[in-house]
Amino acid sequence: MKAIKHVNVEKGMKINDLIKEFSNSNVMQAGKLAKAVDILEKMIKDKDCKVFFGQAGALVPGGMKNLILDLIRNKWVDIFVTTGATLTHDLIEALGYEHYQGDENADDEELNKKGLYRMYNSYMDNRAYQKIEDFIKENFDELSKAKKINDFLKILGSKVKHKDSILRACYENNIPIFCPALSDSGLGLMVWGQLTQGKEVSVGAFDDLKDILDIAWTSKKSGVFYLGGGVPKNYIQQAMQFSKEAAYGVQVTMDKAEFGGSSGASLKEGISWGKMQSHADFVDVKVDSTIALPLIIASLKERLL
Repeated sequence: MKAIKHVNVEKGMKINDLIKEFSNSNVMQAGKLAKAVDILEKMIKDKDCKVFFGQAGALVPGGMKNLILDLIRNKWVDIFVTTGATLTHDLIEALGYEHYQGDENADDEELNKKGLYRMYNSYMDNRAYQKIEDFIKENFDELSKAKKINDFLKILGSKVKHKDSILRACYENNIPIFCPALSDSGLGLMVWGQLTQGKEVSVGAFDDLKDILDIAWTSKKSGVFYLGGGVPKNYIQQAMQFSKEAAYGVQVTMDKAEFGGSSGASLKEGISWGKMQSHADFVDVKVDSTIALPLIIASLKERLL
């Protein structure tokens, strides 16, 4: 057995040095976070590995957008699977609106009267939906040419002019966005609004499955990186199940495994499904993504850039 080395914090120390201190202790969630950075470094450096990034949760309202952009722009991920909500909040900021610091104990009835929507202690102006509706309407003729959801999002990304947009960054870096539950979002509602006006769009959600499975089948190795769970995680997991099991895995979640849902399921559980190699390098980190992600990105920048 190795003795636990207690964490030392020095004045002016770098984030990567702090992560190494976590690694020296190598227990609890600090130790798991350090292992997560090590595994991510390995999968990014492995030229045979395609990195599947699944993200759920209010990370754009949570101030994490620039860190997702870092993953995309540095080509640290190859495939991005996310929620319609994340893309909606990204588009809101790309069209000139912002998210605001708020209070989880605020009077929600008063917020409603003021036209403010609350996501825990982050607010947004509900007039942003009108801006999205106008944007979709303006570009609908071209968007309607898409035959798959990932093609729809690629066209959408090409129309976004704001440089600090997730949609735009994925378009510019040729990283496909898969959003199986796009209709379950403000963005999806605005697309549906155009259909009520007699316009048409026909995107094949099942064809998106073919695309992500083709990527998984043809990659020599696969690695998975999950922030949160939900549809994005399961969409990637089933791609692993029906191609090759993942060789690497990092999951950051606060959800529990005891209730049997995919969001809280350990990566180890995926071995029983043929989603994770039995000898894979993987770790589950039970930490809020808004805490873990900045530390992960800061450490990776020191190691890889």
